[in-house]
Amino acid sequence: MLLKLLLWVIRLLVLLMVVVALLPLIPSGQWWIRLWDFPRLQLTGALVLPVLFLGVHAWLKHPTKEHALWGVAILAIAGWHLTHILPFTSVWSTEVDTAELKPGENQTTLKVLTANVTYTNDHYAEVMAMVRREDPDLLLLIEVDSDWAKELAPLDEAYAHRVGEVRGEGLGIVLWSRMPLLEQEVRYLASERRPSIFATFDAPGIGPVRFVGAHPVPPGLKERTVSNEDERRDSRERDAELMLIARHVEQDPDSRWIVTGDFNDVAWSDTTKLFAELSDLKDPRRGRRLLSTYHAKYPWWRYPIDHLFVSDGFHLIDIDRVKVQGSDHFGLSTTLTVGRKDHGESEASAEEEQEAEEMIEEGVEDAAEHDVSSSQTEGKP
Repeated sequence: MLLKLLLWVIRLLVLLMVVVALLPLIPSGQWWIRLWDFPRLQLTGALVLPVLFLGVHAWLKHPTKEHALWGVAILAIAGWHLTHILPFTSVWSTEVDTAELKPGENQTTLKVLTANVTYTNDHYAEVMAMVRREDPDLLLLIEVDSDWAKELAPLDEAYAHRVGEVRGEGLGIVLWSRMPLLEQEVRYLASERRPSIFATFDAPGIGPVRFVGAHPVPPGLKERTVSNEDERRDSRERDAELMLIARHVEQDPDSRWIVTGDFNDVAWSDTTKLFAELSDLKDPRRGRRLLSTYHAKYPWWRYPIDHLFVSDGFHLIDIDRVKVQGSDHFGLSTTLTVGRKDHGESEASAEEEQEAEEMIEEGVEDAAEHDVSSSQTEGKP
């Protein structure tokens, strides 16, 4: 009786693992489908449980064809997850070439720090100390509300240039730059509630570099709708915002680009891969390290959702996570140097362009349904 029960547990576990592994293949923006894009590393680790149960059952009952069948199914599930994870390990080839700082050589470098500080966090002094230690040339902070803006005011002494918007409810985003900003603008892409930063800065030894800082809405977030009912958001608005940024980059392939922020999407998702295809931007983590940035407090439940993408006019010196005291995110610290720009254009197919267009239309429509002016602008730095 116990052995029969154990076999049914194995069957149900493996079938459940198959379902959650394949759910993200469904072309739907529903949050309960899209969320299964995130825990591929955790789901791979969870396969240990059916493997253990299967081994115990086979040992007690003697191996059968059914044991072999479920074993193959478990290996197939593991392989499917690993095809998403392995590109972000050292076994894969890199997208962004590595550059090394040579002693005595005057090499131009550019350091970018991206960090979601979490608006409910009050560890202001520790975060300021972290920023001073990292000493970035470009600093993008996300979820900056009025309290954070007040505590971060001393940064204006170290950074001559600033652009962004201070907002409550985790919607604020601000960029500080040591380099002159030739252009600067706060844009609302899919939603009037979600600002993004578009800027062009003049980098010494590099020239004009175009920059985008973004923080799309996370799928599964509970927000109040126009009907005053709380509802969990799906991924359509997020996907539309990422596609609109990709389209913006795609229209100017000759420039050097840096796009960074809390994308609320994992590095291996179809949406992020489509974003990279359309924009022709590269992920410095590919072929190196996963660098999962959320959730900072739970090592066993982390995903890579904070990103920095660059054009082919950059080489990588270093990329690493940074502890942001009190935040549920790690920061992402990236040091770049100038590389050869080949002025190539996106090689996205007509089907991918059409898919992006559909994402934009659906996301803008979804945002319009949810845009409720419950959060007001608190200030524009």
